[in-house]
Amino acid sequence: MRIISYNVNGIRAAIKKGFIDWLKTDPADIICIQEVKASEADIDRAAIESAGYRPYFFLAQKKGYSGVGILSKIQPGNVEYGHRKEQSDFEGRVLRTDFGNITLINAYFPSGTTGEVRQSYKYIWLDEFLDYLNELKKTRKRLIVCGDYNIAHKEIDIHNPAGNKKTSGFLPDERAWMDKFFQSGFVDSFRYLNKSPHQYSWWSVMRPSVRLENKGWRIDYINVTANLKEYIKEVKILPEVKHSDHCPVFLQIEP
Repeated sequence: MRIISYNVNGIRAAIKKGFIDWLKTDPADIICIQEVKASEADIDRAAIESAGYRPYFFLAQKKGYSGVGILSKIQPGNVEYGHRKEQSDFEGRVLRTDFGNITLINAYFPSGTTGEVRQSYKYIWLDEFLDYLNELKKTRKRLIVCGDYNIAHKEIDIHNPAGNKKTSGFLPDERAWMDKFFQSGFVDSFRYLNKSPHQYSWWSVMRPSVRLENKGWRIDYINVTANLKEYIKEVKILPEVKHSDHCPVFLQIEP
């Protein structure tokens, strides 16, 4: 099972930059995308299906905002839209698919960069989401949680940790939540196999040169429950894929 997580920063914009042609290269069996930023009528499902993927979307009710999707060559046995948290579901943030005894969750974590109101909501969302995962684990033991977490966990995951200690996405309480998340039974699949620095999945668009200089953040993850870690075969980040200010992150797992 080859899985990609990719914040496309608007699926319509990504398609204009060659996203469908990239899908046709068979980059993965399942591609979890975040920040779809589209309504159902805006999405070219036929183009996605022509590339060999069956699309599932959970979109925000606010036009041009948030939204997640799973594009899969493997038909899931079950699909659940949202996780029964009103504000989160209004914003289209969580999509679940079951493949046999494995549950794959695609999540777009809130950003707190626009101010205190959204930062406060981000903390509420994080706690609600972890409660949801812990409850789900009672019946679904094998979980894979893909998405744009909007948090760089460790100093190794950000180009300038000292200069960003007061920046949303690298705040102490956000990083403490990541600690709690992993202590609850999840494994950072990328770091399980790759301990190298300078591995990033997002670069600010405020200064276009930072991507060329690789001054970024690793905020996109494919994390797995500990009972799946021995089946992790390959992990990588794909900065050469450029439809977005993020790039895809990849996991191959053979349970």
